[in-house]
Amino acid sequence: MRVGGLVRSVTPYKFAIDYTLRPRFSTRTPKGTFLQIADEIQEALHSKKPVVALETTIYTHGFPYPQNTALASHLESVVRVNGGIPATIGVLNGVARVGLNAQELIELTASAGKPDTRKVSRRDLGYICGLGISGRKLNGGTTVAGTMVLAHLAGIRIFATGGLGGVHRGGEDSMDISADLTELGRTPVTVISSGCKSFLDIPRTLEYLETQGVGVGTFADGREGKVDFPAFWTRESGIPSPTVIRSEQEAAAMTRKSTSSGIDQDLIRLWCVDAQAALGLSSGLHFANPVPARYSIPRSKMDAIMAQAVSDAQKSGSTGSDNTPFVLARIRELTEGQSIAANRALIEANVMRGTKVACELAKLQASPVDVPDRSQGLQPGRTSFQNENGAHVQSASPGWENAGNLTIQEQRVEVIVAGSLAIDLSCNFTPPKGPQSSSSSLPKPRTSNPAQILHSLGGVGQNVATTLHQLGTDVQLCSRIGGDEAAASVKKMLIAKGLSLSGIIENSAARTAQYVAVNDAHRDLVLAMADMDILQGCQSELDAVWKSCLDRHRPKWLVVDANWDADTLRKWIRYGKAANARIAFEPVSVAKSRSLFAPGLDDGLDLGVLPNHMVSLATPNSLELASMHATAHETGWFERDDWWKVIDALGLSSSGSRDKLVSMTNASLVDEGIPQQSIQLLPFIPTVLTKLGEKGVLMTQVLRPGDDRLTSPTHARHILARAEINHYTIGGVYMRMFPPAEQVPARDVASVNGVGDTFLGVMVAGLAKESPKSLIDLIHVAQKGSVMTLKSNEAVSPEISKLQKLL
Repeated sequence: MRVGGLVRSVTPYKFAIDYTLRPRFSTRTPKGTFLQIADEIQEALHSKKPVVALETTIYTHGFPYPQNTALASHLESVVRVNGGIPATIGVLNGVARVGLNAQELIELTASAGKPDTRKVSRRDLGYICGLGISGRKLNGGTTVAGTMVLAHLAGIRIFATGGLGGVHRGGEDSMDISADLTELGRTPVTVISSGCKSFLDIPRTLEYLETQGVGVGTFADGREGKVDFPAFWTRESGIPSPTVIRSEQEAAAMTRKSTSSGIDQDLIRLWCVDAQAALGLSSGLHFANPVPARYSIPRSKMDAIMAQAVSDAQKSGSTGSDNTPFVLARIRELTEGQSIAANRALIEANVMRGTKVACELAKLQASPVDVPDRSQGLQPGRTSFQNENGAHVQSASPGWENAGNLTIQEQRVEVIVAGSLAIDLSCNFTPPKGPQSSSSSLPKPRTSNPAQILHSLGGVGQNVATTLHQLGTDVQLCSRIGGDEAAASVKKMLIAKGLSLSGIIENSAARTAQYVAVNDAHRDLVLAMADMDILQGCQSELDAVWKSCLDRHRPKWLVVDANWDADTLRKWIRYGKAANARIAFEPVSVAKSRSLFAPGLDDGLDLGVLPNHMVSLATPNSLELASMHATAHETGWFERDDWWKVIDALGLSSSGSRDKLVSMTNASLVDEGIPQQSIQLLPFIPTVLTKLGEKGVLMTQVLRPGDDRLTSPTHARHILARAEINHYTIGGVYMRMFPPAEQVPARDVASVNGVGDTFLGVMVAGLAKESPKSLIDLIHVAQKGSVMTLKSNEAVSPEISKLQKLL
């Protein structure tokens, strides 16, 4: 259905339509497509999850790049942390988008300030999208009016923004009235903002909204009695709000008498969000949310500043579209930047408030609503259907079900990486030369040592995700950062790497993770200090945000590192398994490797044994392997009957035959117990790849019945044991030592940071392919990747992408 020059085609509407699907993140635009709606948004609307629309003019015409990118990521995180799904709306390459992924958002925000980047209101949509079809693909940030139009087309009912346009002073003569107000009068979307700026005519703005049939209310935000309609930077305007809203529940309420506020319930019921749809009203609602009290500029001060700014604008001759930018610039100067701080605070507060309203509305939508049947009187030959908002919609022309103009489908993220994201500092000891020179390659304790100190983006999860991304794998990193300066650096570096920010959650009260490695003169690790507390106690974010990523994408692999606390780690594994993902576990360190088998507050996770195991692959080093084994032994995992059944089925004792183990590995490894420990973990983790540094990698794996290696002469010497004939899940045990891909001279070693993470990333990139190569072939490639990182100052070598053709 074409409405105002746009193609109306979204799956949340309940009707039969034959349409062609294509990848959601594709940048290709088929001819005839004006509007694309992200699959995440379609799925959320279809399942009645809370969706919040966000505008983009604030990014294209309000903040410079890359600050605008950081703000966009932060506001989307605010929505997700509070239980909603963000739908950032804009125009990219001539196509209207409802829901932008991180790469698309970066592309749009990077175009800020360019001459061809437009400010897009209702009147501009047909123009800019039409030019896109003709080959001139422009970008644009949508205004309040433009965002409302596209949100309504998608079926989104809640829209959070900073401020609202209004009637300009002298508007009774100039007719300078914002299109935002007219749009509210004809588009049933609820807009949460901090009101209109006080250099506008607020009384006439409210009068105009009343004429347009727009319900207006202001959140009390803890205040009692009469409440003023806010004036953007200040909580008080001197103009009473038409109505007062005491809670998000009231804002979303249906036509019920169960709300507990003391305001006029009959009035509330006439314009609350759910009642608005149920009554079939086509106008929107405006809920004003005052700027947080600590950032509010006193009204008297603001009035004086406003008068000065408006007077200066008149003297300069700034009128029409030039008036607002001039006045805003003068306000920034006169408030000495205080207005900017208030602006940031209020937009975040509005997004949070809007998300809470959307969540309450979603709860109400779970209950049945009596919707008047407005299908009578539709013109013959037109198709009618009912959307998820409960409103009847009719097509503009017959035969619409065959239009096929919107071609969207879900793109499946192949791998989700859940783990740490940190700032890495590598302190490489450089022995002094001259009279103070020493033959020792180790730094001296309890004193200052000369060193080369390198700063980079790290964290086990980030390193693995970067490796996957460089190898062409569709990957999403899920992690948490703080609200400090380090977080801003992290986001810039992630953007530079091309990694999505959609799975990154900001916690303003926490410190961004940091890792400091002290290396000797040969770049071997001497000591490391890790501040990873930010990944402790993340179960609420996992339940509210990250679980939906797993459910939505259903990745082939989930990589989890042990920086999470034990209970969050176990939830990740449980949710990953429920999403039908294979799970790879990176133990991280000796202490943290214990978390997989250690007792925790949440004892509901049963790792299970073959064939019902939860973890498919683990990549410990020898010390981490020993720690995992010791913890499993101490906590009784090796005393389970099902564990013994698998061990017995393998056809060997729990420790294996020493002579055979020595022949397959070497005596020193057997003396350390490394092969034996990996065997005993096999019932829980059927593939264990133990990283042995310069000695290579030890592969220990349970073979399934029918595996070609069980009958191959080439692999016979690596078959440690064969299961009893016709066992339904176990064929045997394969153990093989892989020497290092290259002996790297000490002078060529740049840093050991990220070497093991690179190894795991390459392995999973290969395993996630549609037709993966054998584990043996992938180990050889992964070892080459580790050598590349060993020679690089980066946590993951930029050369890793060269390995893609080997996978």
